[in-house]
Amino acid sequence: MATATITRNNQEIQSDVLDELTWEPRVRANEVGVTVTDGVVTLSGWVDSYAKKWAAERAAHRVSGVRAVANDLAVRIATAAERSDPEIATAASRALEWDAFVPIEALDVTVADGWVTLHGEVEWEYQRRAAERSVSRLTGVRGVTNGITVRPATRPDARELADRIVDALARNRATEIEGIRVLVRGDTIVLDGVVQSVPEREEVERVVWSAPGIREVQNHVTVAR
Repeated sequence: MATATITRNNQEIQSDVLDELTWEPRVRANEVGVTVTDGVVTLSGWVDSYAKKWAAERAAHRVSGVRAVANDLAVRIATAAERSDPEIATAASRALEWDAFVPIEALDVTVADGWVTLHGEVEWEYQRRAAERSVSRLTGVRGVTNGITVRPATRPDARELADRIVDALARNRATEIEGIRVLVRGDTIVLDGVVQSVPEREEVERVVWSAPGIREVQNHVTVAR
């Protein structure tokens, strides 16, 4: 059954983003300024942890009608939460060691002025994301750059892969496969089409990354207004 497209104006989106930030317990809504232009939300102001900056961005993405989010929130670490770079590096290494999804032996961690940079190679995208998630929540972290690359151990069979991806998307209740086109180019997947929300766009990409042998996903799917 086709889903009706509901066009929302910028003021309605702004109001809902502000309400969602108020609803999000990890964020103090009065710390975050919200402006909306053509469905693109800009977050401004400052928060006291990188985890709060990430939580505010995710809250904005959950609102209907949001096409993209520009996260201009600054991270200002309170004196009591400040950590030296060696302390953050040690904590990051331990966090990665304790995460069952992260192959710590394949990764390197660098910290400069509270900013964590990850390098190395993993076989799957979920491992890359798990590594970033593990360090982004640590006290004293001002930001994270994920320089980890995905290098699969096997190469996909292009003749079967597109059909398997389409089947996986069709099984997923959170996506509308009718609006998605899938193209396989070696170990790279190119996605195109239109979806109804940012979470749906992200879910499409997540499903595709679960395919074996994928090194890169080029997500050109757009969000309808």
